[in-house]
Amino acid sequence: MLLDLASNRSLLFFGGKGGVGKTTVSAATALARANAGSRVLLVSTDPAHNLGHLFDRKIGSKPVKITAGLDVLELDPEETVDLHMKDVTRALHQLMPVSQHGEIDKHMRLSRDAPGMQEAAILERIAEVVETGLQDHDLIVFDTAPSGHTARLMALPEMMSAWTEGLIKRREKADRFADFVRELGTDSSMSDKTIGSDSPQQEKESRIRQILNRRRLKFVGLRDKLADKSLTSFVIVLAAERLPVLETIELHEKLQRTGINVDCLVVNKRTPAEGAEFLRERHAQEAEHLKLLDSKLRKVPRQELMLYAHDVVGLQALEAFAKNLL
Repeated sequence: MLLDLASNRSLLFFGGKGGVGKTTVSAATALARANAGSRVLLVSTDPAHNLGHLFDRKIGSKPVKITAGLDVLELDPEETVDLHMKDVTRALHQLMPVSQHGEIDKHMRLSRDAPGMQEAAILERIAEVVETGLQDHDLIVFDTAPSGHTARLMALPEMMSAWTEGLIKRREKADRFADFVRELGTDSSMSDKTIGSDSPQQEKESRIRQILNRRRLKFVGLRDKLADKSLTSFVIVLAAERLPVLETIELHEKLQRTGINVDCLVVNKRTPAEGAEFLRERHAQEAEHLKLLDSKLRKVPRQELMLYAHDVVGLQALEAFAKNLL
């Protein structure tokens, strides 16, 4: 089920409560598709990265080749924010007089830890990864942060698109007003000399609009891709326990409101029904929790993966785990 879904999508997001095995399931899916001949990029957006531990090797913010068809990278929030702030500061320095650069630097330092700054920077980086990654890969798999963080991140493209669109409209309105004022103060005898030439102020305003438009197009492009059901799917990974089940239902509702399509639920670490009395009782209790999941999300396909006796670490163990996804 899961591999069939991955074979028919270009973007596949894995989310869910922390500790349920999102990283293992997403990495196994990416590896299985790569072994089947697809070119796959696996990306972690979780600040507490685990891909390096899972593959038992160092992975950073630049793609690392794990197998012939699988590249892996981890988005570093701190590094992403630093690069974002440098880009914004550089643009502001180009637009504003040198005398104001000190104030700009001070404002940017204060803004670095502002609420939402990290999410906005990560979102821009995701948009870039999607845009460039799809040029060289058939599938991009995202291993996301725990539910609350991911729900906010998935809602951001729409919010940021609307916010940037508002800035552009206000900028255009201010520009039209400035043009009107300049025309009032322009001597008619000088009008011929000014036709076809832009003042430094007009050039600056044009560059501001260009920057805002590039930003808007980036967010709109990501928003449209996320909402495209033929291109993007979201998989929620959970454990058959009360809190993960309740959090899954809540995450599903939030994703639905933002236009994100959830096509699969993966119940990970399911206790075997056979064995000692403890295992049988545990399996029966899990079945009771899954009844609630069935009542709320009956239409979403579900796949169950049994609890492993050992940790899944390294390429060989991950390939063995991936066989259960068929």
